[in-house]
Amino acid sequence: MSSQFRLGECAATAFVPTRNPARAMEYYERTLGLNLVSSELPFALVFDLQGTTLRLTQVDELSPAPYTVLGWSVPDIAAAALVLMQTGVVFQRYPGMEQDDLGIWTSPSGAKVAWFKDPDRNTLSISQQ
Repeated sequence: MSSQFRLGECAATAFVPTRNPARAMEYYERTLGLNLVSSELPFALVFDLQGTTLRLTQVDELSPAPYTVLGWSVPDIAAAALVLMQTGVVFQRYPGMEQDDLGIWTSPSGAKVAWFKDPDRNTLSISQQ
């Protein structure tokens, strides 16, 4: 391996587990509006996230992580939340966190975040810096 090699200069792939690829494809493609690149059903689905590859990989068992596994930076979080709600996305509410009517939390730094779950209960988010 060349001493010039750096992973930071290589394209990354994000992985999200699913127990039901057909259901996940419907959700990620139709509900969230992601661009499906290839379907390797029943094993995996590949989406393009503005140049980053997202691979939804089938697993037999899934224990959803208690934290966000995939998120998007959006220019206007309130507008994005409204559009996603119209497609059926339900934003999560967390005790002790002051969230507005759309489910958006404003961090001490001023960043705004809203969380939602995919059909496998993986936590996804949208944020505005």
